[in-house]
Amino acid sequence: MPKLYALVAVVSAALIGCATHADKLQDIRAAYNSGNTTAAKTKLDAAIAKNGGDADVLKLDRAMVLLSEGNYREAEKLLREVRDRFEEKEGKDLAEGALSMLTDDQQLAYAGEDYEKVLIRVMLALCNLLGDGADATAYALQVNQKQQLIIEKSKSKDAEGKNLKANYKYVPVGPYLHAALREETHTNYDDVARSLELVAQWLPDFPPAKQDLERAKNGRHSRPGCGVVYVFALVGRGPYKDEKAEIATTAAMLVADRILTAAGKQSLPPTIAPIKVPRVVRPINQVASVNVNVIGHPEGRTQTITDIGQMASEQCEALMTETLARAIVRRVVKKGIVYGVKEAIGTDKSQMTSLALNAAGVVWEATESADTRCWGLLPDKIQVLRLELPAGEHTLNLQTVGKNGALIGPAHTTKVQVRDGRNTYALANFPDARLVGKIVTNDAK
Repeated sequence: MPKLYALVAVVSAALIGCATHADKLQDIRAAYNSGNTTAAKTKLDAAIAKNGGDADVLKLDRAMVLLSEGNYREAEKLLREVRDRFEEKEGKDLAEGALSMLTDDQQLAYAGEDYEKVLIRVMLALCNLLGDGADATAYALQVNQKQQLIIEKSKSKDAEGKNLKANYKYVPVGPYLHAALREETHTNYDDVARSLELVAQWLPDFPPAKQDLERAKNGRHSRPGCGVVYVFALVGRGPYKDEKAEIATTAAMLVADRILTAAGKQSLPPTIAPIKVPRVVRPINQVASVNVNVIGHPEGRTQTITDIGQMASEQCEALMTETLARAIVRRVVKKGIVYGVKEAIGTDKSQMTSLALNAAGVVWEATESADTRCWGLLPDKIQVLRLELPAGEHTLNLQTVGKNGALIGPAHTTKVQVRDGRNTYALANFPDARLVGKIVTNDAK
């Protein structure tokens, strides 16, 4: 009977805390997207205190709130902390992996999705640009370096042994930021051109690419007596993960069979019931871009330099075979344990005990939840507009643009100080038509 008691204990533990991360995130996203950053921070602080194991992913969201409020130094500090902890967690603990087979992937220490690991470096660069900019070049270079490492060191394979991450799309905002910083030196135009060529290659439909590359090849940052303002806009409500029921695919079954064969303890049954897996959800957004008007100068609209929603969706889909395979293996392991307990205690002598074990096994499988942990306050897109303006003080007027091209929502203004031959940076967050927080600039006092 001790084996029966052990099984009951495992099932009982699995029944505790069945709420998914998506459930916890719902109120936080609602507060943040409505512009109530104070409420969002309060809810995040409470969630961090209550869910210590998920503190890192919640701190990513807290960093976004701080950045929107203009507290970019504290946001950078949090992002660095989580980046370093994710690096430490990339080698998953074997004990955690074994426990996840008895429960679900939420038992694994969260080390971030691949797109999140890359975007931490992007947000670090933006935070640093709004400060002294001393580390911004290093952060910008880390964007591509991290993605290359993710692809090269991937252990995620399909049924034929091919790298599931080989077709990940590169993130153009990294080389774009690097080009902007190198161009300001007025001496590194070859570096600028190389970075902008990557932007044009990875994002061929980015409208400013041709003009930017031509300017770099001619070796001109700006006209004499002028400087440059980069307006970065975080546009739209970003992706998050939710739980969906999926039927096991043939490819997933083959990968699961390979895992089980390597373990040498279980055989794969011919049919598998629907499985709970995380799926990326992209909200329907009303904001297409941000119109930037500078009094006395031509206006422009921000253009997408990185589509985060698309990036998250494509990477989730690329790894779905592996995600399904892990869920299949978990189910087989759980069934194997139930059968093993039944054999060990001789359930043929007790029909009631056999029925109880079958019921416990069903409940055990039913308590499994998809791992919906994610960086929930990312925008849908990162957009940018480069403006060349005469040196001096200027007033920027920002207003969102709807899908039909018309201006929507209220206008928001800020003043920027343009310096001769130098860059100035402004960042605004528009998950919806209204600004969240404030327009943050690197010359803010």
